Amino acid sequence: QVQVVESGGDLVQAGGSLRLSCVVSASIPSFNVIGWYRQAPGKQREWVATITRPGVRSYAESVKGRFTIYRDNLRRTVYLQMNTLRPEDTAVYYCQALVDSSDYWGQGTQVTVSS
Repeated sequence: QVQVVESGGDLVQAGGSLRLSCVVSASIPSFNVIGWYRQAPGKQREWVATITRPGVRSYAESVKGRFTIYRDNLRRTVYLQMNTLRPEDTAVYYCQALVDSSDYWGQGTQVTVSS
């Protein structure tokens, strides 16, 4: 069973930065895709960013230019660097790891951006 653990969420003022971490219990190259999603109160979970096994990165339009996804294979960690945060970025952020036909989710980490 693959374990996925997120951390790094916090309360931050608008315009500030945070870095989220997603630690997986298996080697990162064993995954097809690792990505970040978020869910705001009363809203559906939405995709934020992904990085594929070859290293291709994709971003939702709402975060493009402000967020960066990258990985450290030795630490088995995928990061989400979030800059110029906005109140609308407030949500629980989840990490998803995909391998073959299985996906694994973490418990989420809360990000709150105050105006």
